[in-house]
Amino acid sequence: MELEKFVDPMPIMKTAIPKKTSKDGDYYEIEMKEFSQKLHRDLNPTRLWGYDGQFPGPTIEVMRGKPARIKWMNNLPDTHFLPIDRSIHHVAHEPEVRTVVHLHGSETTPASDGYPEAWFTKDFAEVGSFFEQETYEYPNDQRAATLWYHDHAMGITRLNVYAGLSGLYIIRDPREEQLNLPKGEFDIPLLIQDRSFNDDGSLFYPAQPANPAPNLPNPSVLPFFVGDTILVNGKVWPYLQVEPRKYRFRILNGSNSRSYQLALDSEAPFYQIASDGGLLRRTVSLQAFDIRPAERIEAIIDFSKFEGQTITLKNNASTDATADVMQFQVVLPLSGEDTSIIPQNLSYIPSLQQNDVKRIRNLKISGTTDEYGRPLLLLNNKLWSDPVEEKPCLGTTEIWSFVNVTNVPHPMHIHLVQFQLLDHRAFNVELYNENGQIELVGPTIPPKINERGWKDTITAPAGQITRVIARFAPFSGYYVWHCHILEHEDYDMMRPFVVIDPKTEKERR
Repeated sequence: MELEKFVDPMPIMKTAIPKKTSKDGDYYEIEMKEFSQKLHRDLNPTRLWGYDGQFPGPTIEVMRGKPARIKWMNNLPDTHFLPIDRSIHHVAHEPEVRTVVHLHGSETTPASDGYPEAWFTKDFAEVGSFFEQETYEYPNDQRAATLWYHDHAMGITRLNVYAGLSGLYIIRDPREEQLNLPKGEFDIPLLIQDRSFNDDGSLFYPAQPANPAPNLPNPSVLPFFVGDTILVNGKVWPYLQVEPRKYRFRILNGSNSRSYQLALDSEAPFYQIASDGGLLRRTVSLQAFDIRPAERIEAIIDFSKFEGQTITLKNNASTDATADVMQFQVVLPLSGEDTSIIPQNLSYIPSLQQNDVKRIRNLKISGTTDEYGRPLLLLNNKLWSDPVEEKPCLGTTEIWSFVNVTNVPHPMHIHLVQFQLLDHRAFNVELYNENGQIELVGPTIPPKINERGWKDTITAPAGQITRVIARFAPFSGYYVWHCHILEHEDYDMMRPFVVIDPKTEKERR
């Protein structure tokens, strides 16, 4: 089905309203439920799952230092409408519909982090082995940043997120006001995702890879999946009418597998001001930028010189219909003088390289096949169920080196922490595969200028060692690190790690 582009206005997600508020923080109740929503003018309403019955979910806005408590309530049907592979992660006897919410980028306790085995069913009737509490607590005691929340249930994350379970979470800080950035109605989220549709408007997600082997489970997990249609804020190829002035856009790649290289066909620059973990040191002017699954980039676009024009946000990583993302129509009259600015200097970011590095870990990204001949991507050649190996001590700093021997890049995400990228370095993959010896080849590749802030997701290119440095704090306990291509994460590119508090040395397994 070919859908006409730029015929629907781009919606902006509603802001969640606390059920209770006090000086000690806000309390929310957010319900996961099934509903239908019209995603394009020419599509029938699409069956979806979403938070508070909307796709994407409501934007949660909080102030730095003011805690938020959220009761995530599963009121979904007992059966899934997307194809579940029962052959992975020993989930054959677990409930078909399970959910657990991960606030991506949040510094929170393990009980509120969305551990994959902390899932729960409708009305908390059944819970996973790591389930601890019905209400999650988010301290918000971290830098202002654009975070996002999404489902993280073991073995079905790709399906639950594809069904619609994702939304934005924005931490604000009064100190940002002093920078005089675009704000209010000129501070807009852009949650970019891809989907495919059947002719009746329902979501299409394959039950098996193309040309499946005769003995392959049906349904079967896919090695990756990219849709043929791009959505922004839950609309297919929408348009946004803007004034000839500066806007701040909070851009999230919320796709399962697809990466984007974003550019404007007007050749106007993006002025990037923030990455995953908040403001950069200085504003970076870019003509285009790459954004992989789960990454966030905040950028200012100045439309003041494009009055009456139409600008298309392009995806230069594609040559088919998905080469277009959305359209900006600079047709609205100025509602008032634009007094916002694009600052040169933004924030102070101390280098973690000044810390005492307690350990350097080489973490292998590799691939093999399972008993059905399917691709099986692994971290350190371990399955999810293997014993935990990464055990940093609370408050210590470590360097994690992702050694990618596969032929594709992987967006690597570490829970609990915001880290800093040190560098990339090509290495002799053949020699490493023979005897584990690391022979570096070629020059060290420093971080791009727009990657020199705080990150929680970073690209580990094929045939390279990618080094990041992180301080493992402020909480101890069980967390996870994984590839954020959701099809990879589900099978089996995810591993637990535990932050050890040396005062208690408590471990849960």
